[in-house]
Amino acid sequence: MSKSLINGFTVAATMLAVMGGVQAADKSTPTDAQLIASAMRAAPARVAKNATIIAMGADGQMRTLRKGSNDFTCMPDNPTTPGPDSMCMDKNAGEWIDAYMAHKTPPAGKLGLMYMLEGGTDASNTDPYAKKPDSANHWIKTGPHFMIVGADPTFYANYPKGPNPDTAAPYVMWAGTPYEHLMAPIK
Repeated sequence: MSKSLINGFTVAATMLAVMGGVQAADKSTPTDAQLIASAMRAAPARVAKNATIIAMGADGQMRTLRKGSNDFTCMPDNPTTPGPDSMCMDKNAGEWIDAYMAHKTPPAGKLGLMYMLEGGTDASNTDPYAKKPDSANHWIKTGPHFMIVGADPTFYANYPKGPNPDTAAPYVMWAGTPYEHLMAPIK
């Protein structure tokens, strides 16, 4: 895994507050086995079983819990935050996250796929960098879903782009920004 991709996953983990410690000696933190199980719930079993599993340590550095054999990397839920945050993404989605966190334009022509089959931390549908709800940022709740990131803008043309979407149907999140992406619920 490239240093850039690891950095992308580091910032993704930060973005999603996946910052639980990984030292098994501390009874309040999950064991590696628990972290791996949590990360694997983020994606379909056939994807997760061969994915690399990483987690952020108490020192803020990413560490590999299990080396995988496919192009997906999964991260566990943060047990200290409300709601599930486990996620799994392919290499292109990792690069997209890296660009997002650096406030840069995502790489062109690199379609990425991300899974959050347990749902995700609620977020603004209009402001990619909102940290909490307010009257202008259209905070939404998301259930189990997958995301398609990095698509050409024409891909999103036939999906709802409004600020208050029906999150039970596919919609575009962060429409009109370089980080717009398709949110597709799975029930």
